[in-house]
Amino acid sequence: MIDYTKINSETWDSWADDGCEWSLPISHEEFEKTNVDNFAVYLTPCITVPHEWFGELKGKKVLGLASGGGQQMPVLSKLGAECTVFDYSDRQIEAEKMVSEREGYNITIIKGDMSKPLPFEDESFDLILHPVSNNYVENVYHIWNECYRILKKGGRLLSGLDNGIDYLFEENEPLKVVNPLPFNPLKMPKEKRDAMIANGDGIQFSHTLDEQIGGQLKAGFALKALYEDRDREGGNEIGKYYPQYIATLAVK
Repeated sequence: MIDYTKINSETWDSWADDGCEWSLPISHEEFEKTNVDNFAVYLTPCITVPHEWFGELKGKKVLGLASGGGQQMPVLSKLGAECTVFDYSDRQIEAEKMVSEREGYNITIIKGDMSKPLPFEDESFDLILHPVSNNYVENVYHIWNECYRILKKGGRLLSGLDNGIDYLFEENEPLKVVNPLPFNPLKMPKEKRDAMIANGDGIQFSHTLDEQIGGQLKAGFALKALYEDRDREGGNEIGKYYPQYIATLAVK
């Protein structure tokens, strides 16, 4: 069986080396101006997470799940949260370490694979921030179950979800439907999977709303709020016509 999560880890390292926008840590100036009234955190490309979704952050234990890169965790640390970041990319982890050392705050940094059991005790966190990333994992039900396990009662799960519409199309044939959904390269001919890897895309999956939102509900979460979003300018063509992302707030 192909070790697809290792491929995705290496893919993100490569993207970070190439200057991917999701691998560019916040500047010292951005960090300095962050306060409870002025902060921006993204779960999806364009819309910032409503401040009320976070609740009180000071002294709260926060997990950034697949949230490396030095973008979200510095902000939440500046607001007084006790942050842990969990990511499978060495470069994303290095960015987190760089920002924390530059700004002088403490953060727990763990390299790990979220497709496996998370290395945390039950009810360890008050809040989990999970930006768009589970499209790099085949089984998202596992992720929701693990999030439920490690959150305290009343804890919040803030997630960015890919609704899968991008995977209907191929990059060289925008807006021409090519692939059935859900998109799973592990169940496709090897040539198609190899082409995806050779193109530098790693191994990506689409997930149904049954998996993404229904999976949170099945794990035991109560869905409190959501909004839709789309790619930034220069992203996939379909984003001009239809939002590709959903952000959700769920509570244990």
